[in-house]
Amino acid sequence: MHNIYKTTLHHQRMQAQRIKYLQDEIENFPDDPFNHYALALEYISAGDLRAEEIFRHLLKEFPDYLPTYYKAANYFFDRDLWDEAEAIFIKGIALAEAQGNEKAHRELNSSYALFKTETQDDF
Repeated sequence: MHNIYKTTLHHQRMQAQRIKYLQDEIENFPDDPFNHYALALEYISAGDLRAEEIFRHLLKEFPDYLPTYYKAANYFFDRDLWDEAEAIFIKGIALAEAQGNEKAHRELNSSYALFKTETQDDF
């Protein structure tokens, strides 16, 4: 028989270890945006609201780190912070275009179109 509590506890321990590892990496390499980004994703997975603080930091301190924009815009959208989500989508789309990243440009445009459809009555 499978013990779901044991599995959940194991998952939580592993996640706590990943978070601690990323926090240590940020302390050792504060100028690497990937570690901040990965920490934000771990916080999202854990349901930890500190993800918002990390995304704000990334957008301010590492504005050219393109992966942030898709996840951050959708995170802010999910938290009903629509004005911020829209601004992040728009900046991300422009950055993807400026960097010549067609895949990111397509993904951001597609997600932004869905955002506009879902918020058109409420915006």
